[in-house]
Amino acid sequence: MTITEKAAEKAKTILEGEGKANWGIRIFVAGQSCCGPSFGLDLQEVKMPDDEVIEKNGLKVFVDKQTLETLTDREFDYYAGEEGEGFIFTGGVSSCSPGGSSGCGSGSSGCGSRG
Repeated sequence: MTITEKAAEKAKTILEGEGKANWGIRIFVAGQSCCGPSFGLDLQEVKMPDDEVIEKNGLKVFVDKQTLETLTDREFDYYAGEEGEGFIFTGGVSSCSPGGSSGCGSGSSGCGSRG
């Protein structure tokens, strides 16, 4: 999994706004759909025993090993456009869309597949 600079900066802004500038975000599998896994995001302060920690531009991203396997070849990005804004995962394999994209909107605690 890779993290874009735009996603890292937006996540840091959110953490700072919550008064948790030294925290990171957790990415986890929130469920399964016909399109594959849907991902959730949460704020987290410390590394859990099963976590891998990925850092980008000062942002810590906590991912358990099982979730990390589902994120192989995916990119964590931030999108803002006419359809709204939110964090998205691109790449990987999805039965719903050729590009394999899933996303979560701003203010949402979970991510779902987009197809």
